[in-house]
Amino acid sequence: MATINKNLSEYDKNAIPDAKNFRFGIVVSEWNDTITEGLCFGAVKGLLENEVPSEHIIRWNVPGSFELVYGAKKMLQTQNVDAVIAIGCVIQGETKHFDFVCEAVSQGIKDLNVETDIPVIFCVLTDNTMQQSIDRSGGKHGNKGTEAAIAAIKMAYLRHQASFNHQIKNQQLLSSGPLQIEGLKMIEE
Repeated sequence: MATINKNLSEYDKNAIPDAKNFRFGIVVSEWNDTITEGLCFGAVKGLLENEVPSEHIIRWNVPGSFELVYGAKKMLQTQNVDAVIAIGCVIQGETKHFDFVCEAVSQGIKDLNVETDIPVIFCVLTDNTMQQSIDRSGGKHGNKGTEAAIAAIKMAYLRHQASFNHQIKNQQLLSSGPLQIEGLKMIEE
């Protein structure tokens, strides 16, 4: 999403679902920690502003952005969370390392979203310069961490609603009477 004409920290609080009962995991890369700490601050602030209790926020650190996928996977497997926010920052350098890390992290987070039932939110800055990252981690473009927190709340709500609607639909099917299958006979033993 282009940030040139958007402040990442701005959102309509009235459009945010109730998040009081949700639990959130945050996995934070220690690499480029000036940036990732700013992003984490924005994410936590966004969650707290929307009445998520502080004890419902779990934070884990990993060495770098490449390790975010494993950290998020382990959080999904071991913690009772409704969404995970993966926070990292990869800044273009002189080698192809940037391309490999960005590709691996984005694909890894996509894979977690496909393979698991708990949303993982991509909050990884992939900028050309340190200044661009500063601008998006609390600077002139706002804070991508705040945007990620709002996305996490919305996705946790979507997950909850989809599960609830599925349960209601199944209950209605079960309570509508015996299953009738035309063309088949029940064989009694």
